[in-house]
Amino acid sequence: MSGSAGRLSQWLLPLAVFCGALALWEIVVRVREIPPYVLPAPSLIAKTLVQDWSTLSGSLLVTLRITFEALFAAVIGGAGLAILFAQWRWAERSFFPFAIVLQVTPIVAIAPLLLVYLESETAVLVCAFLVAFFPILSNTALGLASADHNLVDLFDLHRASRFKQLIHLRLPAALPYFLGGLRIGGGLALIGAIVAEIAAGSAGQGAGLAFRIVEAGYRLNIPTCSRRWR
Repeated sequence: MSGSAGRLSQWLLPLAVFCGALALWEIVVRVREIPPYVLPAPSLIAKTLVQDWSTLSGSLLVTLRITFEALFAAVIGGAGLAILFAQWRWAERSFFPFAIVLQVTPIVAIAPLLLVYLESETAVLVCAFLVAFFPILSNTALGLASADHNLVDLFDLHRASRFKQLIHLRLPAALPYFLGGLRIGGGLALIGAIVAEIAAGSAGQGAGLAFRIVEAGYRLNIPTCSRRWR
């Protein structure tokens, strides 16, 4: 019972603090009569969400679709390249510096260049892929290299092939690292999609959340803009 109560309190305490913060926000806005274009109240943001849901839902689906497509491509590319690096060290020494260069280059510097050569939606997808790719690659490569050396020596003693070492030893050892990279890459894929959408811009059908945020900001429609960030 004490364990269940502890887990319940872990959920209830953050929820209570969050609701209290929203209530304080609402009270401050109403008491001080702050204009909506400066700081909208949570109730106004919720009302705007309901009113604009037909537009927001479509934009949300566009951004989420790009995010998941980029994350899927990053998983395939990052994990596949990490396995290649683990099997052939010359490949790691040859190509890993390029991955590092892509990682340290700001996405806001890459996005305008990609827009010159690619269509708007494809450029957004590539930007989201690039920022999600490196964490998955680096974490998976680290996990593949972290296999117990004693077990590696045991596999070598029994003359196990590289493929068997990979399947039975290195991949299980790399799984926790891969999941950690996947958690980081998922968040970065969404950030990359948002930043690239802001740089790309769009209009009408196919416009993502970032474009709607910028559009609402230009119109001083701050309740809509605030709600989209939440």
